Amino acid sequence: METLRLIPLEDTVVFPNMNVTLAVDTGDDERVLLVPRHGTEFARIGTVAEVQGEVRLPGGAHAVSLFGLHRGSLGAAHTGPDGSLRVQVEAHPDDHPVDGRTRELEREYRAVVEELLELRGDDGRIASFLRSITDPGALADTAGYSPDLTFEQKRELLETLDVTARLALAVRFQRERLAEQQVRDRIREDVRSGAEKQQREYFLRKQLESIRKELGEDEASVVDEYREKIAEAGMPDAVREQAEKELGRLERMGEQSPEASTIRGYLDWLIALPWSKRSDERLDPVHAREVLDADHAGLEDVKERIVEYIAVKKLREERGIAEDKRSGAILTLIGPPGTGKTSIGESIARATGREFVRMSLGGVRDEAEIRGHRRTYIGALPGRLVRALRDAGTMNPVIMLDEVDKVGADWRGDPSAALLEVLDPAQNHSFRDHYLDVEIDLSQVLFIATANVADTIPAPLLDRMEVIRFDGYTTEEKVAIARGYLWPRQRERNGLREDEVRVSDEVLRQVVTEYTREAGVRNLERELGRVLRKTATRIASGELEPPVEIGPEEIRDALGRQRFHQEAAERTAVPGVATGLAVTGAGGEVLFVEAAAMGGKEGLVLTGQLGDVMKESARIALSYVRSHAGELGIEPEAFENREFHLHVPAGATPKDGPSAGITMATALASLLTGRPVRHTVGMTGEVTLQGRVLPIGGVKQKVLAAHAAGLTDVILPERNRGDLDDVPEEIRAQMTFHPVMTIGEVLELALEPAPAATVA
Repeated sequence: METLRLIPLEDTVVFPNMNVTLAVDTGDDERVLLVPRHGTEFARIGTVAEVQGEVRLPGGAHAVSLFGLHRGSLGAAHTGPDGSLRVQVEAHPDDHPVDGRTRELEREYRAVVEELLELRGDDGRIASFLRSITDPGALADTAGYSPDLTFEQKRELLETLDVTARLALAVRFQRERLAEQQVRDRIREDVRSGAEKQQREYFLRKQLESIRKELGEDEASVVDEYREKIAEAGMPDAVREQAEKELGRLERMGEQSPEASTIRGYLDWLIALPWSKRSDERLDPVHAREVLDADHAGLEDVKERIVEYIAVKKLREERGIAEDKRSGAILTLIGPPGTGKTSIGESIARATGREFVRMSLGGVRDEAEIRGHRRTYIGALPGRLVRALRDAGTMNPVIMLDEVDKVGADWRGDPSAALLEVLDPAQNHSFRDHYLDVEIDLSQVLFIATANVADTIPAPLLDRMEVIRFDGYTTEEKVAIARGYLWPRQRERNGLREDEVRVSDEVLRQVVTEYTREAGVRNLERELGRVLRKTATRIASGELEPPVEIGPEEIRDALGRQRFHQEAAERTAVPGVATGLAVTGAGGEVLFVEAAAMGGKEGLVLTGQLGDVMKESARIALSYVRSHAGELGIEPEAFENREFHLHVPAGATPKDGPSAGITMATALASLLTGRPVRHTVGMTGEVTLQGRVLPIGGVKQKVLAAHAAGLTDVILPERNRGDLDDVPEEIRAQMTFHPVMTIGEVLELALEPAPAATVA
């Protein structure tokens, strides 16, 4: 055992019989120990190396030439007089006896390395060097010369003292290198042969084209057909460049390529869009108004807006003002079902001479339905807007976006977010579909969206829309619609002629008031259809001879007993019941709020499928009545040890919204004062703890519901006085409106006069 200077080698391994030049300090030592190190971890075996002399490196630096002698294991360490680290080293020369197993591994190692060298294109020098090595230990160490081995593998090879085990390890390492090289060569060969196959097919196709020309076969190629269609499509320059680029790819790869069908599908969609086609608009405001009036009764707001749109466009065209791509019309019709929102889109298209396409968005949850799929997906398609333009055949159709308030969202994206660009006049002139990946001008499209309620439409999307509200029809409007539209249509559907069946306006009014209570006319048309089907059956069976006059008896026979009654007087005859007005997705409704008190712990019970807002309104109403008991003539003891119950019937229908506060407060005050609510009064408004009445929405729909229910007085917030202008004149003439600012005014108007004594 000898003591040698330790020289650490960072991530480097030196083997015996290896000449190296290192920039290290060996002092005056003739021999040193070279130990591999990774970070702070030293190998347990190093290489004893002989210092052969100093070497001057390029640039003037000094280095030392070293020759590896044999392996040595590290023993005790100490610091020498010159400050160097010295260790005791036990030498491990390769003097082990050689057996048959070792010779077999020698032959296997040489064979594997020679095969690897052959794959890498060795010129024979390395193979000759290997053949010159006869010592099995030195032969195994040559594996450590390979740059393909990692530091850990080289260190493992160095630390293996047994020659036979070292040879087995070297064989394993070289076999791994051989397998990797064979995989690389196989991949390279596959790529080369694939390229040669494509090139061979290309030349064969060219030869086939030449043969067809020589035979006189004038058969246009697919590429030529697409090139002709692209030239005739009238595409914008940027779109045409994209189409020609894809066509060039198709021409280079040929029809037999797996990607050819994808490119052809893409080109088919580009060609299918009507890039240069426009409908000849009829810019005649008078004609448009005549068409809209002929197709629909009422709906003055939307008719006026369409006429304004046509008039402005006519003036700009006549006066040579350039078309503004940011001036597109995007109308959103919000109202209950059956009010004619969807059908008016067809009338608008007919009035303007445009094509009409309807897109139903109800339940759509995939953003790709709007923007299309990217072409990286199998089975990718453009979005619905691109398909709508293709179906319309023009770039300026009327596109109806039905049920936009019922668009959903899930892990596939948010379609309403994709609609932000579509329905923004400042952006939709450069709409980009993910599949086509080219800009599409949607500014000439007249978008008409429909919805039942505005609450479920995202605020950013609603901000881009021009909202027109459909608040429902009055009784007289329903009678007019039934006379002019519904009755003739149902009569024709049921195979009856005009002279075979007649009905008076009074009978139609009976059907409207006694069998339907809706904002629209969808159910009204169903009821008229039932009447006419029964009439047609009796005529076909010979029971009746035309002409037939439909009267009240025929209505009763066809539709059964009366379904809707004027029940306000009956419901409010006892204290504790107030008539409220609300708005749902189906239009305005009348709600009867009932209050009751019972002995027990003090508290409030709420029933009737109430939402959080209405629950808060109920608690505020009770707190107000309790805090103003003295002003209302209620004894303080009326609240002690009593539990109050507020109930809104029709419990299967969820109800919520800030408009029932004064109704609940009135019901509680009526219960505790013993004063019934006037049966002719309906009310709407929110109340604060201080008794202020706050404004609400949906005034017109609520007033129409109150009128249909037979109410003659409506109490509403003072700040909603201006909304009464939206109520039809004939309704305003038949009803009395009471704008109020405080709950005290509400109770004064709503409650019957106080009896002789207060009832608590």
